[in-house]
Amino acid sequence: MSEHKPATRGSDESQTTVASNLRQIPMVVYILYLVGFLTSGITTLIGVVFAYVNRNSAPEWVQSHYTFQIRTFWLSLAVGLLGVVLSVIGVGFLILLALMIWTIVRCVVGLSRLSEYQPIENPQSLLAGR
Repeated sequence: MSEHKPATRGSDESQTTVASNLRQIPMVVYILYLVGFLTSGITTLIGVVFAYVNRNSAPEWVQSHYTFQIRTFWLSLAVGLLGVVLSVIGVGFLILLALMIWTIVRCVVGLSRLSEYQPIENPQSLLAGR
């Protein structure tokens, strides 16, 4: 895939600033998801709202991050609920641990791709978007 960050020559500096600004909200969403482990998920709810609100007005490469984030939220919610229910018989704790690792990996991959001005290659993926 081609890089989405414009070159930084002369008048292109304003384009670089715009590209950097486009990354800010999805970056905040990834961070809110990670902080969600410490806040019982409240910041995760705020993050998914940001992703839904900003997805349609973003360029395609940023939209891929929002789609990835929204999918991360809904899959986490479903698996998290399953883990809580199955905690009664003990196996749920393993599911919740795996969910935490999966979420961290997806956030790290997303932040890494954002720092490179790259889209998520497959935002519909169940794994790390590749």
